[in-house]
Amino acid sequence: MTGNAALWFVDRHVEEGRADKIAFREAAGQRRSLTYGALAEGAAQLAGAFYRAGIQREERAAMFVLDQIEFPLIFWGAIKAGVVPIPLNTLLSTDVYRTILQDSRASIAFVSKEMIPVVMPALADCPLVRQVVVIGAEAEGATEIEAFVAGADPIRTVPCCADEVAFWLYSSGSTGQPKGVRHVHGALQVTCDTYGAQVLGVTEGDTVFSAAKLFFAYGLGNGMSFPMSVGATAVLFDGRPTPDSVSDVLAAEKPTIYCGVPTLYAAMIHKWESEGAHPDAPLRTCISAGEALPAEIGRKWKDIWGVDILDGVGSTEMLHIFLSNRAGDVQYGTSGVAVPGYDIRVVDEDGAEVAPGGVGELLVRGGSAAADYWNQRDKSRATFEGIWTRTGDKYEVGEGGRLIYCGRTDDMFKVSGIWLSPFEVEQALAAHPAVLEAAVVARRDDDGLEKPMAFVVLKSGAGADALDGIKEHVKTAIGKWKYPRWIEVVDDLPKTATGKIQRFKLREVTA
Repeated sequence: MTGNAALWFVDRHVEEGRADKIAFREAAGQRRSLTYGALAEGAAQLAGAFYRAGIQREERAAMFVLDQIEFPLIFWGAIKAGVVPIPLNTLLSTDVYRTILQDSRASIAFVSKEMIPVVMPALADCPLVRQVVVIGAEAEGATEIEAFVAGADPIRTVPCCADEVAFWLYSSGSTGQPKGVRHVHGALQVTCDTYGAQVLGVTEGDTVFSAAKLFFAYGLGNGMSFPMSVGATAVLFDGRPTPDSVSDVLAAEKPTIYCGVPTLYAAMIHKWESEGAHPDAPLRTCISAGEALPAEIGRKWKDIWGVDILDGVGSTEMLHIFLSNRAGDVQYGTSGVAVPGYDIRVVDEDGAEVAPGGVGELLVRGGSAAADYWNQRDKSRATFEGIWTRTGDKYEVGEGGRLIYCGRTDDMFKVSGIWLSPFEVEQALAAHPAVLEAAVVARRDDDGLEKPMAFVVLKSGAGADALDGIKEHVKTAIGKWKYPRWIEVVDDLPKTATGKIQRFKLREVTA
């Protein structure tokens, strides 16, 4: 494994004759593209611009950058220079950005023009940010990226070891405030050699489109490191991934690999069922992560496309998917088995491995594990236990070692003395013909006992009366004691950018 990750992901392709191959192309607007050769040259010049601006090795570069060709240029330019890029969720508030900037102590910030109104007020309160670079517009107190780079001397990729911190990601915050997760240079290649090569099976001839964005771990692998590992082409879409916009991208860009999240898969299926048609694209592989995929959604997608969705489990802490279904070995309703290169354990509260049929917390080990959480010693110790990483997810050990998702450790609760998985109830609710998606949390009844409460989003055209009999539907599907005692219809569910339901916000409503 090389030291600086840019040697393998960027420089190698020029040396191997792929300089003219398109690495990235945009799906909308100007539909700009970037070859591997232009990426190598542009990243080298950006690296030189960092040094010219006084941004030194190991300083941090905050990236408020949409999925556009500047993203890989900035990310790899920083890596080449030994500067640490921090791709940030582009859907957060000014207050959260202020907190992240102050926590990370970034020295430079890159801001897409669409992000200027929400980011600039946060930057005003962060004096450690010495340089602000904007993309596609002018802003007071900032430099346009063309001017920032113009005339800078390109530099060679700086040498380092594979165990040096290369970049940070901030966790998606499904249970609270985001945490800075520090990843080393070697981790990116590990995810490519394991999941990318042995499960996704990406090849140089593929065109990859990830509706999941580059700013979090799942999207970073799908839309950048996996295609770059083999010299494939990635399609970048800077807009909001809706059923309409994603359908348009599939039709126009003809990807062979599509990467989505369960919520979007469900909404797209509903759109196509109501319209009686779906776009034409040569899809050969589809994957899902972020939240467990309801079995009904997987089966319906297979009926429409003739292609399975490979549902998997990953985390910001492990950088990408480490547990997954595989082509030719898909069992909907399960999260599959360990990805080659990773080991997993399911343990009880005492740390003992649970027997088949039992439920426990999932632990994983593999070479892509993060170094730690920045400035969060107690949380680092609680999550990273030597070579093992605690996922915070509860799983049931099924037949043949396949794992069945039960929920977050803090989402599970007991009903009548028996552990209940919110996800199991949510799957039963989602199978009802009127329900688009659902979330389940605990609520105390008049006797102070915890019972399931459901929040449901209805399909378009369905009225609240369509829920008549839904409690009996759940009883019949999964058991009489598991049905939701209360059902509330909502317009949408609170989620992270990765599509994970933020049940802690729903619990606040029921408190």
